Amino acid sequence: MHIALDAMGGDHGSKELIAGALLAIQKSGLRVSLVGDETILRSHLETLAPDSKTASLLNIVHSSQVVEMNEHPVDAIRKKKDASVMVAFDLVRSGEAHAAVSAGNSGATMAAGIRKLGRLDGIARPGIASIFPTRKKPVVLMDIGANVDCKALHLFQFAVMASAFSRIHGLERPRVGLLTIGEETGKGNSLVKETYPLLEKSSLNFIGNVEGRDVFQGDVDVIVCDGFVGNICLKVSEGLADAAMMMLRDEIMKSWPAKIGYLLARKAFKSFKKRVDYAEYGGAPLLGIDGVGIVCHGKSSAHAIKNAVLEAEKMAKGNINQDILEGLAT
Repeated sequence: MHIALDAMGGDHGSKELIAGALLAIQKSGLRVSLVGDETILRSHLETLAPDSKTASLLNIVHSSQVVEMNEHPVDAIRKKKDASVMVAFDLVRSGEAHAAVSAGNSGATMAAGIRKLGRLDGIARPGIASIFPTRKKPVVLMDIGANVDCKALHLFQFAVMASAFSRIHGLERPRVGLLTIGEETGKGNSLVKETYPLLEKSSLNFIGNVEGRDVFQGDVDVIVCDGFVGNICLKVSEGLADAAMMMLRDEIMKSWPAKIGYLLARKAFKSFKKRVDYAEYGGAPLLGIDGVGIVCHGKSSAHAIKNAVLEAEKMAKGNINQDILEGLAT
């Protein structure tokens, strides 16, 4: 298996991305192409793995341009044909790589994926899914920001694609819920009301409407919404997890009994922190393109990049796009 990594994206620089690629190789033995400025990448690689056998599974593909985080995605990929994210998807299109991973400009990553690989037959709009931790099993939420203005057909196709992604993770018949403001049929805006009968009549395991409070309960496997709502859910969840950890730390520091209690429960706190850490899930799959792409958080650590590369490998091996096409057909 061969993964193309945009090694110029991300807030922490190329060194962190290369470290993540090396961790993935050590874990799985796959091959990784680092795409970016060859001089920069080679200098980091010599520092991180000067004589390692692991480095033999890495190769560098030079690109002369980078899409910056503040650039308009569509304009950037039009002007920068040799941008690292574009070259990464070029490798997938040519068959040299099985998937592309980027922690750069997420809009540009999606635009590059669509431009280079195209859409799957029948897919109106590709979207981005995200895995959320819950009290039980993780839940897949789609879309999380790629499509702000949606039609019912788009949400229906999100459900098909997110269900296929869940099956990659071992759920044979994932439960699908439609995110709205009430569990009762008929609750919600016009988009939700138009989507409900499409899901109800489909072969999907549709369980009905779910509310925001249900997201983290673990009683549903796939939650469908438009990108506007999904992105707000994502950002609120990230902010809440960070705030909860900081508030808990502040309370612990107020008294000695609390500090002692923390020492006794330190293992449980570490387990909780790991459970809500986005780095454990790597990145968000770009679903609906005719290939495999992973969009990573800009702040991704080496650990997160490792998991994103391994997720890309899992999706490619699982032939997720064939599953999506079969789901649309039924």
